[in-house]
Amino acid sequence: MKTLAVPPVPPFPPLNPLIAALGSSAIRDLLAVVSRPGMLSLAGGLPAVDTFPAARIADVARALLADHPEVGLQYGPTEGDDRLRAWIAGYEAERSGRPVDPSRVIVTAGSQQALDLVVRTLVRPGAAVVVEEPGYLGALQALRAAGADLVPVPVDADGLDVDALAVRLAAGLRPVAVHTVTTFHNPSGATLSVERRRRLAALADRYGFVVVEDDPYAEIRFGGRPMPAVRAFTDRVVTLGSFSKTVAPGLRVGWCVVPEPLLAPVARLKQAADLHAGSFSQALVVGLVSDAGWWSAHLAEIRRVYACRAAALAAALAEAFGERLVVGAARGGMFLWGRFTDATRTRELLAPALAEGVAFVPGPEFFTRPGGEDALRLSFATNAPEQLAEAVRRLAAAHTSSS
Repeated sequence: MKTLAVPPVPPFPPLNPLIAALGSSAIRDLLAVVSRPGMLSLAGGLPAVDTFPAARIADVARALLADHPEVGLQYGPTEGDDRLRAWIAGYEAERSGRPVDPSRVIVTAGSQQALDLVVRTLVRPGAAVVVEEPGYLGALQALRAAGADLVPVPVDADGLDVDALAVRLAAGLRPVAVHTVTTFHNPSGATLSVERRRRLAALADRYGFVVVEDDPYAEIRFGGRPMPAVRAFTDRVVTLGSFSKTVAPGLRVGWCVVPEPLLAPVARLKQAADLHAGSFSQALVVGLVSDAGWWSAHLAEIRRVYACRAAALAAALAEAFGERLVVGAARGGMFLWGRFTDATRTRELLAPALAEGVAFVPGPEFFTRPGGEDALRLSFATNAPEQLAEAVRRLAAAHTSSS
């Protein structure tokens, strides 16, 4: 009997080279390590579990399922729940002092999806995009996946150095977009000054790029008045927002407010990606924010908790390290950014720190080119003050053992 030859199995189709070359997020990789029993994490920007309004969400969920189950359990519009879009439009109008049409709001699965959709709409492979240095890792990942040519511009105590950007633009740089975390920057904690916001808007109008204003921490301010959004000064802005930091990240509810030319393309791309954001999560958020009194009190409690934790971490670091570690002031957000003055290299410090039972993110992870070797990002959001004090004790022990 004749044996039939079995054809060789063809190799798996080659991957998109942009995706194949995409690196993993250092913070996501650290999450596997910090899940070890007894580990104290200052690494990931995870909101405090004790700020999640679980009881309130449960009440809203029960009422929704009893009275209007179809609202939370059925497919919904690609652009999002109209009630939530209207609320977001009002919120963003108040922040910018300019009207926002609810039709310009697209609800997404967290602000990271909004960022990804906007990036894939705007950026062709090889297109120049200005990013902050140090910069938000999620933005760097999304832009690299799109094949963007990343152009770093430094961040200082007043946020993105807009004068340095202006010099690059005058020399011929023509980016399609500038990505900036304007308020309580991740990782540095800086806030872009009003003067720089106005100047950035003027540069966008002059040179034709889009400002991608990533603003998930705006409501976590410890004092003072809120800054006007960059959209107050120009129409060439995409604003990204999120309920992950003010309600709970597990709901995955974010948004983008987009200029008219981007509205239909972003909506079609979202339709191709996921049809619509989760109806149930959106309906829950509507139930929360519709009670203005409760919402205001909830935000005040989050600010109180995080301000207390930021102060506790800053005090513990000052006591443990003194002048060996310079830490930026915490006026809001979820992070402290520190720089060692004693030649400490934070990548080398990480392994001893993990051995002591504390995690942080080394500064170089936030740079597109060599830099930040003496820096580290520390999140104060997740742990209570006594845990933060113990985490710093462990970090100091690791620093002493590695010196």
